[in-house]
Amino acid sequence: MTLPRATYRLQLRPGFGFDEAAAVATYLADLGVSHAYVSPYLQAAPGSTHGYDVVDHSSVNEELGGEEAHARFCSALGDVGLGQVLDIVPNHMAITSGNAWWTDVLENGPASRYAGHFDVDWDPPEAKLRNTVLMPVLGDHYGRVLEAGELGLERRGGGFWITYLDHAFPLAPRSYDTILAMAAIRSGSDEMAFLADAFARLPLATATAPELVASRHRDKEVLKGWLARLCEEQPQMAAAVDEVVSAVKGDPDLLDALLDRQNHRLAHWRTAGEELDYRRFFDITTLAGLRVEDEHVFADTHARVLRWLADGVIDGLRIDHPDGMRDPEGYVRRLREAAPEGWIVVEKILEPGEALPTTWPVDGTTGYDFLNRLGGVLVDAGGIGPLTDAYAGFTGEATDYAEIVHANKHLVLREVLAADVNRLTHLFVQVCEAQRRYRDFTRSELSDVLVETIACVGVYRTYVRPDGSRSDADEVVIADALAAAAERRPDLDEALFELLGRLLRGRAGDAPAALELMARFQQTTGPVMAKGVEDTTFYTYNRLIALNEVGGDPGHVPGDVSGFHRQMAEAQERWPAAMLTSSTHDTKRSEDVRARIALLSEIPEDFAAAVRRWSDVNERHRSGDLPDRNVEWLLYQTLVGAHPLPADRALAYVEKATREAKVHTSWTDPDPSYDEAVRAFTEGILGDEAFTADLAAFVAPLVEPGWVTALTAQLVKLTAPGVPDVYQGTELWDLSLVDPDNRRPVDYDVRRRLLREIDGLEAEGMWDRLDEGLPKLALTRAALGVRSRLREAFGAGAAGRYEALVAVGPAAGHLLGFVRGGRVATLAPRLVLGLRDRGGWDDTTTVLPEGTWTDAVTGAEMKGGTVSVAEALGRFPVALLVQGDDDANGAR
Repeated sequence: MTLPRATYRLQLRPGFGFDEAAAVATYLADLGVSHAYVSPYLQAAPGSTHGYDVVDHSSVNEELGGEEAHARFCSALGDVGLGQVLDIVPNHMAITSGNAWWTDVLENGPASRYAGHFDVDWDPPEAKLRNTVLMPVLGDHYGRVLEAGELGLERRGGGFWITYLDHAFPLAPRSYDTILAMAAIRSGSDEMAFLADAFARLPLATATAPELVASRHRDKEVLKGWLARLCEEQPQMAAAVDEVVSAVKGDPDLLDALLDRQNHRLAHWRTAGEELDYRRFFDITTLAGLRVEDEHVFADTHARVLRWLADGVIDGLRIDHPDGMRDPEGYVRRLREAAPEGWIVVEKILEPGEALPTTWPVDGTTGYDFLNRLGGVLVDAGGIGPLTDAYAGFTGEATDYAEIVHANKHLVLREVLAADVNRLTHLFVQVCEAQRRYRDFTRSELSDVLVETIACVGVYRTYVRPDGSRSDADEVVIADALAAAAERRPDLDEALFELLGRLLRGRAGDAPAALELMARFQQTTGPVMAKGVEDTTFYTYNRLIALNEVGGDPGHVPGDVSGFHRQMAEAQERWPAAMLTSSTHDTKRSEDVRARIALLSEIPEDFAAAVRRWSDVNERHRSGDLPDRNVEWLLYQTLVGAHPLPADRALAYVEKATREAKVHTSWTDPDPSYDEAVRAFTEGILGDEAFTADLAAFVAPLVEPGWVTALTAQLVKLTAPGVPDVYQGTELWDLSLVDPDNRRPVDYDVRRRLLREIDGLEAEGMWDRLDEGLPKLALTRAALGVRSRLREAFGAGAAGRYEALVAVGPAAGHLLGFVRGGRVATLAPRLVLGLRDRGGWDDTTTVLPEGTWTDAVTGAEMKGGTVSVAEALGRFPVALLVQGDDDANGAR
């Protein structure tokens, strides 16, 4: 099994499946990566464009080409020496068409063979849902939908299904008796009457003893097969059954009585917010949580993937959303035992100052922590204050980031994740009812304590193990959250915070409710953070949106170069094989868009003046006072960063941004008048020649500095401690926005052609073709080549040591430089506008280790010791210098 030295992310989807991915294998090898890093490709829901909605862990996605095409893809990678890293989704499954496990649960309830696979609460607070799965799919209230005749009933072979639009729900086998008994009377068939009685005698759905589950499953399948044969062989029997089906379907009372006997309860989609009785992925009701902590569930969901690892088909795994699991550490330990040599990285979102638990046997995170550290050092801290003032003055918005986050967490807990709060409250009530000191506290008080504490948790979650073991970091998080919550809510009894603290630390005994509360609290804080911060605050706190990325803290003043070097040295020591990323399928905007927007921190007054000017010009496109100024500020930044942005993409982005913000409109409660005002404004300004000309004039002097900043980010990523990833297409300039914009098709024919044309070009020739992205492509290939040839310089331990380069001179603060393994040096500029305005590097110097150094892009040579930064960066904006590498003669 080969560990990656660099990966290239491929987003598979219908239209770009295994065969299309196989066709780019040679290009990826020529570019210089070692592994294709592939989006999930186990069987997903029909039409899936991302693969995170898996419905079958045992098979390969047919819409991507199926098993044969998958084999061709793997063979194509192997033929050019590429390995493969696979993205997998252990936390949840799609409960849509094609999920046989979920269908079994709906049919059989707690007695399903897969009832333990999904995280369903069979004994929820709502008595009406006991031993029943709520299915919030109806477009209106159940009674109205039923009486309007929108629910269907069908016989499919020997089984019966309730239908609604494109949904189908299996009937509980015991409830077949009503239909078959009526059909027996119509047909006068004793055989049909016997079948009715036989279905009625099946074990109850609440009979969960293994032997009863087994007999129920065996007997129901035999009976269904019998019914199917009877209907097939005797048309009059089929006609009698189908006549009853039509009669029941057409009678609201009969259909209601039948539905009342099911193991699922159809309901208005809005009920999910407060009454859902299964854990989902964030607020997506079609993605149901898996109990992957159970060894049988782990085995059933990972058998195919582990076989691929054992057979060398794949070399590593990217683990999606580990924070959703009940016991993430237990999961990765089990995974590591099954794949001791595999490269395993986890999509763990680390808040600033938070560290990945060192007890996890993984290679690191998927790189959002790196992304934010790098993004921060490219921002001018001196411009944050003026930007804050300008933002507040123009929008009238509050600028206390922590308070905005706190308020949005409350919003999410109240309106999006209320069902999760209800579940926790129910457990807290059970705990308190069992103790005389706490039994008189009301449900409302207990809910308030939980909600306030969750809102005060400063990270995604803690990791207290089922046995109560916890880290010092967990202790700090819990203590800080409880203290902050108690301070914010002095009206709540301190005893409740003290009790909750013991529960969260695993010190409240081994009562089932206490242990369950501890586990579910930890599984809830992550979705609250994701929905409250990433999917709400990041669209409402718009001061400088280059900093609004997953795991980032836009309220923090960035720009500390020494801090960046310290973090990189720590990464080399602790996580030398973690993934390094700059664009992903989940980033709010691409690396190149962020690089250009970061420049605004250097010219806050100029941007503020431009915004005021643009707003005056665009007043005629507003509908009264709509859209609000905060959206206008966000839109102008976006148009600067992604210029030129076509109207269709701008409209799609602003719709998502405003609905995610949940201020005037949302996905669940859209405001058509507001949505139309935003749409009309966006269309209007992009069709306004006066505005677009001014916008283009403002952006023009930022384009080249933005590209230079992007080159800095690319070079640092490709040479920093860790395993760099290139997101599909970003080896050229990429001005994509949030998904699905960043999943648009990539033109690999252009990239193949440009890669061929690099050879023989001097640095100046590359720079002449700046608009095509040739410099970024050349830099990417050169850096990947150096990583391949000098692997030890990027390895773990002392061999790949990270040493900061300190600059001396008038432009010292503009240099971001370091040496890897004593043999590879990165020199790159930051705060490029300021560097340009001050006239360049002048006599700024830095000190390289002694020896002869060759620039891997330009081929220029220089001696070690004190070197002129202006000389090192004279022919190309960044320098990748190598020592003792005969092939480092540039891409000329």
